[in-house]
This record gives sequence, C-alpha cells and structure tokens, in this order.
Amino acid sequence: MNDAERKLTLRWIRTWAEAGPALEAIRRRELEAMTDAQAKAAALDLLSMPLPADQTPRPGSGLVEQQRWFARLQPTK
Repeated sequence: MNDAERKLTLRWIRTWAEAGPALEAIRRRELEAMTDAQAKAAALDLLSMPLPADQTPRPGSGLVEQQRWFARLQPTK
C-alpha cells in the first residue's frame, strides 16, 4: 500500500468512526418510533423478499439438516 492509499484508508476509517455512532443513533430513534403495525410490515417485507432468479426455492428452513449435522458431531456413547 503506497502513501496515498494509506492516507485515503485512514481518512475512510476516521470518517466511519465519526459517522458510525451518529448513524446508529438515527437508526435507533427510527426503530423506537416505529409502531407495531410498521414493525410487522417491515418484517413481512423482509420475509417475503423474492429469491434471486437463479436460486431454487428450498423445501424447508434447513433446521432439520442442521440438527442432523449436530447429531453427527455428538460423541457416541
């Protein structure tokens, strides 16, 4: 990394160090101000997002498969 890149990186880090807390405060205020109806609508929007066109829908959540893997990791008795 040359000197110009290093300065640019440090500037980027300082900018986000300053902006991060301010953006977090805004996010927190907006979330606190949400009504139950707005929160439910936002959750529904997230849960109903379409899959990418090249991704086939999964028949389940993956929880059964995860439990199958955990069972394999259990020591045998």
